[in-house]
Amino acid sequence: MHVLITGGAGFIGSHLAEYHLARNDQVHVVDNLNTGSYDNIKPLLDNVAFRFDEADIVTWSGLDKAVGWADRIYHMAAVVGVKKVLADPVSVMATNIAGCERVMRAMHQGRWNPQLIVASSSEVYGFNDNPGFDENDAVVFHSGSRLRWCYAVTKLADESFGYAYAQKYGLNIVIARLFNTIGPRQIGRYGMVVPSFVKQAVNGHPVTVYGDGTQTRSFCDVRDTVRALDLLAATPAAKGEIVNVGNDQEIAIKDLARLVADRAKSASPIQFISYGEAYGVEFEDVSHRRPILTKLRALTGFEPKWTLVDSIDDLISRERSVGVPVNEMITG
Repeated sequence: MHVLITGGAGFIGSHLAEYHLARNDQVHVVDNLNTGSYDNIKPLLDNVAFRFDEADIVTWSGLDKAVGWADRIYHMAAVVGVKKVLADPVSVMATNIAGCERVMRAMHQGRWNPQLIVASSSEVYGFNDNPGFDENDAVVFHSGSRLRWCYAVTKLADESFGYAYAQKYGLNIVIARLFNTIGPRQIGRYGMVVPSFVKQAVNGHPVTVYGDGTQTRSFCDVRDTVRALDLLAATPAAKGEIVNVGNDQEIAIKDLARLVADRAKSASPIQFISYGEAYGVEFEDVSHRRPILTKLRALTGFEPKWTLVDSIDDLISRERSVGVPVNEMITG
């Protein structure tokens, strides 16, 4: 199979590339290396079945040819991370919306219909008060904190484009709403909670929680996420559907901080700071984020294999093997 991965040098994208190369597929990655990293794909470069183009998905001249070559496309290219979103909202809006629509337009105009997985986000649920999020639930945004929600708005736009192209042109598109994916190669630079907690605990720094830590999240190991995306792409009944992808086990961020410190056998204290102090601007956070996975399970039979403790232990072991202290602060 020919697999095109936009944003393939990023955290999830590089794992998708690894996964498909291990299955003897041919993989073509395009990434502008803005939030992705060359180091993520460097071990793959000697594989004759792997090709990499450093380019921006919005302007890349090779897109039409690459789409025409592909049997499956994972559209992962996006500007991500709360800190990045707050710092450069214009880039977020332009890249996330225009890049996604351009991929779909290339599929339609090329009269080629590969499987397309579009990476959306649990952020689209906004301030929905339900204890768990179902794909049919209402999307709730407050009128304030507009920059905070520009990433979610781009993902809603991508979903709408996907649904429109699937309905009008019969394109084979699945929208995957990803919930807090964690694992090897994720970095805390842009506000990712688990890698930052792990670095802080392993290196003896305070484990820093934004807000009061009562906000809850559900974390899915990237190796489970990749498997779920593969299953969705290969499932004809998923065509044209929006599907939650994640792990439905929930934990409060303050409990996550303690869990990481305990698993690392670290004496690091848990330190709480305000969102204003953390970001330099007032920040409106959601209180919980847990996926209802009924649809994913019904379509694919997917069940997560990695527990949160398994993932944390793996990340602690990897951080100790690197041994480079990094003093970062963290969001939940």
